[in-house]
Amino acid sequence: MNIHIDAAFDSGNIEVLEISGSGARLRIRHDNESEFYQWFHFRVAGAAGQELELKIGDLNGSAYPLGWRGYRACVSEDRSYWARAETSFDKNEDGGTLTIRHTPDSDIAWFAYFAPYSLERHHDLIAEAAASEGVAYRCLGHSLDGRPIDCLEMGEGSIPVWLIARQHPGESMAEWWMEGALEALCDPADPVARLLRQKCRLHVVPNCNPDGSIRGHLRTNAAGVNLNREWHEPSAERSPEVLALRNAMDETGVRFVMDVHGDEAIPANFLAGFEGIPSWSDELGAQYQRYRSILERRSPDFQTAKGYPIAGAGKANLSMSTNQLAERFGACAMTLEMPFKDNDDLPDPEQGWSPERSKLLARDCLASLVEWLEG
Repeated sequence: MNIHIDAAFDSGNIEVLEISGSGARLRIRHDNESEFYQWFHFRVAGAAGQELELKIGDLNGSAYPLGWRGYRACVSEDRSYWARAETSFDKNEDGGTLTIRHTPDSDIAWFAYFAPYSLERHHDLIAEAAASEGVAYRCLGHSLDGRPIDCLEMGEGSIPVWLIARQHPGESMAEWWMEGALEALCDPADPVARLLRQKCRLHVVPNCNPDGSIRGHLRTNAAGVNLNREWHEPSAERSPEVLALRNAMDETGVRFVMDVHGDEAIPANFLAGFEGIPSWSDELGAQYQRYRSILERRSPDFQTAKGYPIAGAGKANLSMSTNQLAERFGACAMTLEMPFKDNDDLPDPEQGWSPERSKLLARDCLASLVEWLEG
């Protein structure tokens, strides 16, 4: 009997070309009104005890084709614990084919580019945090599809700190990071949270792009707009999500901001800074470098050897959040990138980079912020 494959659910994305027994030929659907595609999330039913062979083709034209080399697909049979399936990539087969092999114990298995973070779980996260003592909820605005841009605010201090995530919706590790951060920040017994709340006013936005998240997009909002290229001139018509965020930041000011993302190709955790902004100063640059050094010392899962090329003087792209916010506010701004693959410096053969490790890294980032502020 043939297996069944579907993706008509929150963040689902796959197109079925052919099913034969326990094998299938598949394609990834493009983001709406966009050329981007890379995120997949689908369910296979009727597969208990059968060796699945799932072939996703046409990947040489995907957003980040180098991301498929050394990549292993995420798989779960309970939608709670996500392991990695046997996976290979052949650039010469069917326009570039990712082959996933897995034998489920149960009758249903879910496969995804990374462990999904559902909109329902997002609402649970917001509700639980908002009910915590000393935490205020604020709706910054609404997405193109009418979903709220949720912000949680806390702290009695004067230093404005912003933590934002998931401008690119397929980078779901970013919201797992946010869950770890909020669990710490909302814990009245956590010493790091207590110090941060004494010194800072924290503004936490766990999901900047709820429309793209539920639609199963990799990189864009409902209109196919890459939000992290809108920060120089956001508009209500194209990017109301960024407009709402930037307007709120104009109200509060920004001293420190971390924008949390995921990277398809580089098997490591790293930071990207704001080198090349017009108002660059060695003093501000030293503040960023000091935070990187603190985090590298505190977290075995973080490193500084691998990362993105550094922009030359005056060459920074001000449409990106980190560059725009450093330029606009003189903020110590940074983009945190986590891998879709694994951290090759500290690999986990069973799970690769995972939700659990994303949450733990968040705690190290917060502890590093405390040390940075004390300096």
